[in-house]
Amino acid sequence: MDLGIKNKVAVVIAASRGIGRATALGLAREGCDVAICARGAESLANTHAEIQALGGRVFSATCDVANLQALDKFLDEAHAALGSVDILINNASAFAFGTDISDWENSFAIDLMAAVRATDHVIPWMRGAGGGAILHVSSTAALEAPGPPAYAALKAALLSHANNVAVAEASNKIRVNCIAPGAVEFPGGIWDDARQNNAKFYRGMLATIPAGRMVTDTEVADAIVFAASARASGITGAVLSVDLGQHKGNL
Repeated sequence: MDLGIKNKVAVVIAASRGIGRATALGLAREGCDVAICARGAESLANTHAEIQALGGRVFSATCDVANLQALDKFLDEAHAALGSVDILINNASAFAFGTDISDWENSFAIDLMAAVRATDHVIPWMRGAGGGAILHVSSTAALEAPGPPAYAALKAALLSHANNVAVAEASNKIRVNCIAPGAVEFPGGIWDDARQNNAKFYRGMLATIPAGRMVTDTEVADAIVFAASARASGITGAVLSVDLGQHKGNL
């Protein structure tokens, strides 16, 4: 299926590993030019090289998205380097699973406000170009309790933000949606570590997933790429769970 995004410019926030990396590579395989950022220079450079090997243009820069001025600078540089921003993927997370005030502050800054700021920054460009697609990477933790309090609350806030922007920007042909992954396993990730070092915790999570395995970063990325594509032109203000049945709510 032709997804209709060849030669589009996509920005993927936090793209050096996991879902972000897989999404950037998926978009590049569909013919997009891609801009990526992350805090880790070495892993970012590796992802840059992987995208470049696929033949498209790529721009990358290290960026701590909790610093909103640094995030603005990255977006401006990406726009200048690649000429537009047609797709924005807000993927950053503090993964703050504790209950301290610092967990709330980090989740607010990275999970929520970085997405809000990036969205606000690119919307004028998308309006000028006649449309665009924005995806927030949320979580099934946003959809049902119990969950890590700060992480779950701020991932839920992304759902509300996406819905409100989707309604406000529908007439400008800008679509805004959320992806809600369940437990995602990939090399070097949280659940890969748990499988090796905390088998009881890992097995307990597996028991909540009807498919008996965790979703992969590539499976989540495939859903993101589709939702950002022209083939999903009728979808906005929606939440798509990618979790192999882990979330069991009726809504």
